[in-house]
Amino acid sequence: MDPQTVGIVVTTGMIVLLLLRVPIAVVLVTAGYVGMVLVIAARSQSFDIQAGMMTANSFLGKLPYSSTAEYTFTTIPMFLLMGYLATEGGFTRDIYGAARLWLGRVPGGLAVASAVGCALFAAISGSSLATAAAMGRMAVPEMLQRGYQKGLATGVVAASGTLGSLIPPSILIILYAVFTEQSIAELFVAGVIPGLLSLGIYVAVVMVRAKHNPALAPPVERSTTGEKLAALNKTWGMLVLIVVIVAGLYSGLFTPSEAGGIGAMVAFLLCVFSRRLDRKKTSNALGETLKTTAMLFAAVIGAYMVTSFTALTGIAADLTTWAASFDVPPFVILACLSLLYIFLGTFMGSIEIMLLTLPIVIPIIKGLDYNLVWFGIIMIKYLEIGLISPPIGLNCFIIKAVVRNEVSIGQIFKGVTWFIVADIVTVILLIAFPQIVLFLPGLMS
Repeated sequence: MDPQTVGIVVTTGMIVLLLLRVPIAVVLVTAGYVGMVLVIAARSQSFDIQAGMMTANSFLGKLPYSSTAEYTFTTIPMFLLMGYLATEGGFTRDIYGAARLWLGRVPGGLAVASAVGCALFAAISGSSLATAAAMGRMAVPEMLQRGYQKGLATGVVAASGTLGSLIPPSILIILYAVFTEQSIAELFVAGVIPGLLSLGIYVAVVMVRAKHNPALAPPVERSTTGEKLAALNKTWGMLVLIVVIVAGLYSGLFTPSEAGGIGAMVAFLLCVFSRRLDRKKTSNALGETLKTTAMLFAAVIGAYMVTSFTALTGIAADLTTWAASFDVPPFVILACLSLLYIFLGTFMGSIEIMLLTLPIVIPIIKGLDYNLVWFGIIMIKYLEIGLISPPIGLNCFIIKAVVRNEVSIGQIFKGVTWFIVADIVTVILLIAFPQIVLFLPGLMS
């Protein structure tokens, strides 16, 4: 068995295990270890499995520390802690409440407020799934109670929740930056305009549909100026926190790791001074941070194992040569990768897709001379589409768990169809006009 054949067999096995819902960390570590044993054995004269196991054991013994003992990885638990503190402190509820009062009277006002609220919470949590879960518990029941069409009410929150993957700070962006050796700060800043563009297109979809068919989103009662200002006063702390983090990263005042620490500290102080934290809530925030960080770091260890195994097989180099051999413009290869990511997103989670494909795809992108910061944002958009694409779209199932039997999963997937089209339009714009992504990072340089 030659190394390339081993690579194909192990990759197929990884996909099967992921389809069986085996945890991503277990899949990656197992596949990387088995693949490394088989490749080393295949290169020996007598297919020496024992030699392969000795090498793989030695490598795996050192990997957990060597792969995660990077200063940049401190960014992840700090931003996670910031998000969980904001959630436990009730700032999510305040953000949505302010957006609802200020935007409630525009066409589709509550849906527009839900989209804006998701974007603001995404800038705190860094997680699409957390954004969808937190906003879904507040926004969807209220829209349904006000007579909003079920597909619109659930679809806008499921789709807008994906902005947590793009708007900084984003856990997916951090993972991409580490594995591709790109600047986290540049990638964070690069996600700002595409994130706002995505939000703007979502809002436009809601307003045009509500204007065309008012029955989809009945108007709500007017709010007084006093109510609006009172609601806005409750959000000033989180808004200042978001601005400070983005401005600090853009200006180079502090690094992403420092931004995470500052963000967590400010979120904690805001919760303490507003008397929104008790021992139980603090314990919950710390516990969720530890669990999520452990899960992500275990997946990172597995990803490095797979990356090393892939390098041994030579598959990445072969695919790069193969892609370059086609007598077609580079954007054709990019289009094929687009279809691949959208397809994978229909039945796999974002982290699984990223960690599974980066070792193979990045050499191809480098070979085609595409900018890796630009491709990172494009890739995140593909993963966002996957989060709401049937049959597995995780954000849709999170919303289903929130609404229980009030809305069927079919109605939710039907509701997100409009926003999938909106995402495809956004991707086309980002590919056609790369400066949308690269403008702010260029100013940083």
